[in-house]
Amino acid sequence: MNTQKNLDISVLLDYYSPMLTEKQRNVIELYYNEDLSLSEIAEHEKITRQGVRDSIKRGEMSLLEMEQKFHLAEKSSRFYRMIDEITVIASEIKEECISGRSIRNVIKRAERVAEIANENKDLF
Repeated sequence: MNTQKNLDISVLLDYYSPMLTEKQRNVIELYYNEDLSLSEIAEHEKITRQGVRDSIKRGEMSLLEMEQKFHLAEKSSRFYRMIDEITVIASEIKEECISGRSIRNVIKRAERVAEIANENKDLF
């Protein structure tokens, strides 16, 4: 199974699990987060292996549809990348100011922060 897909579904589960049925939430958590097999989940949930598979597939579809509508995971990822980039730039500006080097570099970095803000103004 695709490791990236597993991670993607686990992330979506963090955002949208309350919108799933209890059964879907349980089997998806057991499958993706606890790494149980379909047979182990079937035994745990007292349903057939096929029932587990069907519930996982329906739950995955629901999670993916919700992300397509709301984009919460995508927006959160963009937000944290933006914060990381701004943090680096702020540190660079501080170093420029402490060292007394060219004000042009500080201005460039400040302009980049403004660009980042403008690029992400639709984030939330």
